[in-house]
Amino acid sequence: MSAPLDIDGPTAPPRSNGELVFAEPWEGRAFGMAVSLYEAGAFTWPDFQGALIARIAAWEAAAASGESYCYYRLWLAALEDVLVGLRAVTADEVAARAQVLARRPAGHDHVHPSPPH
Repeated sequence: MSAPLDIDGPTAPPRSNGELVFAEPWEGRAFGMAVSLYEAGAFTWPDFQGALIARIAAWEAAAASGESYCYYRLWLAALEDVLVGLRAVTADEVAARAQVLARRPAGHDHVHPSPPH
């Protein structure tokens, strides 16, 4: 089963020449987490789409605040909303984990192994 991604509309992921586009590695990981959890039966796609639409609408309503649009930040927030709603995680757990990850040094997950001696 594959996630029924919208081609057009507010929940359609960014594409270039029909291919999904990720500006940063974390965006692809966030995308993959949501699709994998959906495919595992953790939630329905309409539930996720509804959460994503709600996050996009909230951003649009607050757009005057100056926060730049980042589709995958909203995607990740929608995933968090769905998982919190299912009680798979708590909002506090998500916040605590985000703080831990935010304190990691830049490039932490792109360390190259040392060359053989």
